[in-house]
Amino acid sequence: MTKHKDKLINLNEQIWDFAELKFQEKKSCETMTVFLEEEGFHVEKNVAGIPTAYVATYGSGKPIIGILAEYDGLPGLSQVADLPEKKEREGIDTGHGCGHNLLGTGSIGAALKVRDYLEETGIEGTVKIIGCPAEEGGSGKTFMAREGVFDDLDAAITWHPYSMNGVITGTFLANAQAYFRFEGVSTHAAASPHLGRNALNAVQLMNIGANTFRENLEDGERINYSVTNAGGISPNVMQSKTEALYLVRSRNSEKVNELYDRIVKIAEGAALMTDTKLEIEFDKACSDVVPNSVLEQVLYESFQKVGLPEYTKEDIEYAKKFRATMTDKEVADELAPGLSIVPDAKPMFSQIILKPIADFIIPHRHSEALIPGSTDVGDVSRVVPTAQIFTACYTVGTSLHSWQAVAQGKSPIAVKGMLLASDVMADTVIKLMENEEILQDAKEEFIKSTEGKPYVSPIPADVKPRIK
Repeated sequence: MTKHKDKLINLNEQIWDFAELKFQEKKSCETMTVFLEEEGFHVEKNVAGIPTAYVATYGSGKPIIGILAEYDGLPGLSQVADLPEKKEREGIDTGHGCGHNLLGTGSIGAALKVRDYLEETGIEGTVKIIGCPAEEGGSGKTFMAREGVFDDLDAAITWHPYSMNGVITGTFLANAQAYFRFEGVSTHAAASPHLGRNALNAVQLMNIGANTFRENLEDGERINYSVTNAGGISPNVMQSKTEALYLVRSRNSEKVNELYDRIVKIAEGAALMTDTKLEIEFDKACSDVVPNSVLEQVLYESFQKVGLPEYTKEDIEYAKKFRATMTDKEVADELAPGLSIVPDAKPMFSQIILKPIADFIIPHRHSEALIPGSTDVGDVSRVVPTAQIFTACYTVGTSLHSWQAVAQGKSPIAVKGMLLASDVMADTVIKLMENEEILQDAKEEFIKSTEGKPYVSPIPADVKPRIK
């Protein structure tokens, strides 16, 4: 990516600075779309009715390959760049703790390289950069999938910043999230308690019921909640309005729906016991990931072809400073889940944990293992064959959603990982354009994995994104 390196570095730094929250990525979206228009892409904005979603297209005809871009930040993760100690940026509360500044920019870098290839060869084919907002708690891709944004693709490729290099395999959990609001009657808690209806008791009983229900959960299922409104701060007032936000996960959307229905019944029971009114607002959901071994193998071969970047002494010293902010146990705990599905990982583990920078590619073997997390990439993977990679953008052991990840987001190490992702994805997209048989194999596997069933969105048709 030497040809486009400087402008991609500049773009990455701008998106890092913005660090806008889900569905609020106005500056990031505008900066990216202007950049892509200047590079000759045809840009469609306000995609699926979401102001910060876009599709940028270059080329014509089949195949049509989509490269997914993300660019939303996280709240409460403000951090000064390149500083190996926790320190917030002045006047800023947000930060790119999941590296979506790198993700979005790296995906654009891949599209630029594919564009150059199409220009040079004159072959038929189309590359689309699909700007996907609100991955962090908003399920932007799920809303977009529901509106058919990915329907015309032959395949989709994406990546994620991490502290190692490899191809993502296995499946992620499906989930659903909803607000539960209880309304009672306020009164003086001592003088006239008999006249009140306590909404705080209702939300507490719901939480107790949900926690009791945990003993009936299957392996891999999760129930998490947050009390977003406890009603007030005065104990002598019976609280009349409360709210809880519930997130449930399971191995597929069908099982999630079963979990969600049980949570709804628990909430209804809490309302019945407290004689309060219950309002439920479905927020968002996402599907489990359908892995595709054909695309994974192509990405792995592209990794091996492209090779890894060279790191300078300055890079290594930089990495060591951030490694010193983590204990050996923290690093081990961070790496263990990702390495659990890697063949022969045990002898690798003791070596990896000592490295400041991952100068290796994790050996790839396709897996159907369940990964205890969720991503809205799952909904794309249920519409079209999809695969992902991760590259080393941080010191080994850096946890995502941490101040350390934010701090390293503009570093030379992060940039090298980002450009590596661009090269690997571009090489894979070009292979898919040149080899119709590979693409057909990926599609046949997709049909087999989904059993030929059409995609059904886990988000009801009347639910809209929570755009502020």
